[in-house]
This record gives sequence, structure tokens and C-alpha cells, in this order.
Amino acid sequence: MSQSLLYAFIIFALVMFFTPGPNNIMLLSSGLTYGFRRTIPHIAGITIGFAFMVGAVGLGLGTVFLAYPILQSILKYAGAAYLIYLAAMIAFSGSARPGEGDGRGPMTFWGAAMFQWINAKGWVIVIGTITAYAAIARFPVNIAIQTLISLLVGTVSTVVWAFFGTALRPVLTSERLVRAFNIVMAILLLASLYPVFMDA
Repeated sequence: MSQSLLYAFIIFALVMFFTPGPNNIMLLSSGLTYGFRRTIPHIAGITIGFAFMVGAVGLGLGTVFLAYPILQSILKYAGAAYLIYLAAMIAFSGSARPGEGDGRGPMTFWGAAMFQWINAKGWVIVIGTITAYAAIARFPVNIAIQTLISLLVGTVSTVVWAFFGTALRPVLTSERLVRAFNIVMAILLLASLYPVFMDA
């Protein structure tokens, strides 16, 4: 096993997982709007769904996308459309205090897991992981290592972002402040689409 490449991959994972992106922005907003406990299925869906995606692509699913490039375009634009929808939902959501609901609810486990397949930043991480760090160890041990590290770093990252949103609840006490915060999060979510359209 190449330890230097392993350390480089861990740094890569930390940077990519902790920097703002669609998953982290949605978790921040969900933590604020619904609280940490109700956001747990969203956290689990992201971490498990993304780790599964790394493993599946690393074990050969990526060849399907190489053979049928149209699938990449379909996923890219389907993801962009869904992010626009999510941005609208976030922008118009208010705070949901215990015992209350806003008529929408946090993202489910399966919704968050399936979202990874249309998440543009997620694909950047997966491609970088599988290609640049393939020499960490022999196949398929390298895929197992990459999947495990993605699961661990992803878990810490998602928990931190959701906790950050939850920590803002005592600060953003009025409906107006929560709405303003969510509008800013929606704008940032839309801004994350910039690389998608620049690559069109």
C-alpha cells in the first residue's frame, strides 16, 4: 500500500467533503429548519449513498458511463433540474419547531441516497477518487479503502454541517430571519450549478 498516496487521498477527501456543495448546503438548511434529529435520515442517505456510489463506480459501473456518454448528460441535467427544485423548496421553507411542520419535511434517506447520482460535485469527487488514487493498493482493496474513507469522512462532514445548522436555531429566532437565511442557502445551491452549465 502506498502510504503517501493514502495520506494525499485523505486530504483530498477532507477538502472535498467539508467545502460547501449541494449536500452541505441542504444539510445546513435542514438542520436549521428541522433540527438535528429529524435531519439524521438525510445524513445517513448522503453518507451511505455516496460511499455506495464510490464502490459501485470503482467496481466497474463507471464503464457503463464510458460506453454510453449520453447517460452522463442525462444525469447532469436531471441533477441540475432537481437542484433548482430543491433551491425553490429551501427558499420558501420557514422554521419547523418541535410539534410543527412546514408541509414538506426533511429529505428522506432514500431521497438523499439517490440524489448522489445526480450531484455534480459528487461526480467530481468520485471521478477524482477512482482515477487519481487508484494506486493506493491493488484492486479491489483500493476500492474498499476509498469507499471506507469516503464513508468515514462523509459521516463526519455531514454531521458537522447539520450540527452547524441546528446551532443556528437559537440565533435565528424569527420566521423572517429563518426565511432570509434559507433564501441565501437557496442562492448558494443555485450557484453550485455554475460548473454544470459552464461545462455544457
